[in-house]
Amino acid sequence: MHEASERFVPDTFEEYFRARRDAVRRTAFLLCGDWHRADDHAQAAFVALHRHWRRIRDRAALDAWMRRTLVRGIVDESRRPWRRERATAELPEDGAGVPSASDSVATRHVLVDGLRSVPPRQRAVLVLRFLEGLDVAATAAALGCSEGTVKSQTSHGLAALRAVLGDALEDLRPTG
Repeated sequence: MHEASERFVPDTFEEYFRARRDAVRRTAFLLCGDWHRADDHAQAAFVALHRHWRRIRDRAALDAWMRRTLVRGIVDESRRPWRRERATAELPEDGAGVPSASDSVATRHVLVDGLRSVPPRQRAVLVLRFLEGLDVAATAAALGCSEGTVKSQTSHGLAALRAVLGDALEDLRPTG
């Protein structure tokens, strides 16, 4: 028998939710590695599905739709800065690892000098991407070039900046 004819095709959102909630939650756990976050992502995916339920024509493709929604949600969340923070058992000593105002000024001065030595197109890409916070598409639109050009200019610009700042950054590191 053909696999597509055996596939569960629900008539209502409630039927789909009851039939697939555990599988969706398990998939979310496998993607993110944490049951609490998996519950949140599964819930968000089901909320999105409910919002789009009337517009989805191919009910046999609901599992694929849910997987794509889960993956996008988990990847988007992993890009958020607070996801990169890690708890530690020990607190740092008072003031340890916190740069002083003079260190910040020196670092900014070194960065600006380093940027001046990077070719203009690469400098523009670096400033727009990392100091202005634009994404690749917005940077490409601002500069009137392709997204591929932005990516390559970012790579070359970062390499040039690292080459220029290598020794200067070593001089700025706190000794301790």
